[in-house]
Amino acid sequence: MKIVVFIYSMHGGGAERVTANLANEWAALGWEVTVVTLTAGEGDVYPFHPGVKRLELGLAGGVEGGGFVLTLMSNAKRVLAFRKVLRETKPTVALGVMATANVLAVLAGIGLPYKIIASEHTHPPRAPLTPFWERLRLLTYRFADKVVALTDETRDWIETHCRATDVKVIPPPFTLPIARTNPIIEPKSVVKDGRKLLLAVGRLSPEKGFDSLIDAFRKIAGALPQWDLVIVGEGLARASLERRVEEAKLRGRVFLPGRAGNVADWYERADLYVLSSHFEGFSMTLVEAMASGCAAVSYDCDSGPRVIVTHGMNGLLVNPVGDASALAKSLESLMKDDAERHRMALCATSVNDTFALSKTIALWQEVFEESGVKVPRRAELHVPAAGR
Repeated sequence: MKIVVFIYSMHGGGAERVTANLANEWAALGWEVTVVTLTAGEGDVYPFHPGVKRLELGLAGGVEGGGFVLTLMSNAKRVLAFRKVLRETKPTVALGVMATANVLAVLAGIGLPYKIIASEHTHPPRAPLTPFWERLRLLTYRFADKVVALTDETRDWIETHCRATDVKVIPPPFTLPIARTNPIIEPKSVVKDGRKLLLAVGRLSPEKGFDSLIDAFRKIAGALPQWDLVIVGEGLARASLERRVEEAKLRGRVFLPGRAGNVADWYERADLYVLSSHFEGFSMTLVEAMASGCAAVSYDCDSGPRVIVTHGMNGLLVNPVGDASALAKSLESLMKDDAERHRMALCATSVNDTFALSKTIALWQEVFEESGVKVPRRAELHVPAAGR
């Protein structure tokens, strides 16, 4: 069994972590796995199993803003480069990860005898592409041998708008222990012993809603003097978020320590997890936090959180999305109630079973078989220690 996985980069993010988890597991099963990126590999964040081969096309960035003709020519070069990879590796299956890679993979596979599977990792109506890529997504997905979505809502959108008729829902694979990478930021270096920790993890970008989270925390910080907020992550919105913290006079209560490769240590230290995103394809950080024993408060955004959080059981879902006052009210209710927070935290660990790696891998093998691929072996699924 040969699998080629095509993704823009492995420089960090939920889809990139999913790619590493899947590639590692398939390699542990003895399959030949190649991960191909448009970017160079120096910035790879997640470790790979020794059996995973890495190829870098070096064709990333710098084309979408150069006009239609340049964009078309540059992406034609990408298609031809990946088509060459397909001809040389002769995979049983080629898997695109995220919209641009999906489009390029479908185009590269035209006329070749390899199964092409597209996997969508966002909820498209909430994460629109440029007109160029949006049009190509609508045109190409129907020609993939299979399309995989993370949620039922995303599947329905793809079937309706892309006229793809063979769409399967597979949640991301979740593994424990969570991979430990650099940089290491110890929680005790940021939050003092004895302080309660409200934790958020994610890229510092507008769609993550950390501005709304800071506003929500400002509303309740005075009534909860023993609590601090830490947002673990890095991104272009750092400067604006730091200004917001200063304006709210929350220095010493709100911390932005940067991206941490030891995120598992932060989940273990946290007393409550919060997801403030305006939209999510799924949210691996939410699953990771809950699996680590954190109750969670999340905006009820499209489309992942409501699949993960059962309101009132293992966390709280907040509406309307983006309403800082509503978020503050839900956070305060659990931050003030230790017993209820602990009860929800115990229930939260059930996501370990719901999104177990073995279940996800079995669903992927069903996709391969339904695409006409004979899968060599199914049993003895396990999480390999090597490379994790």
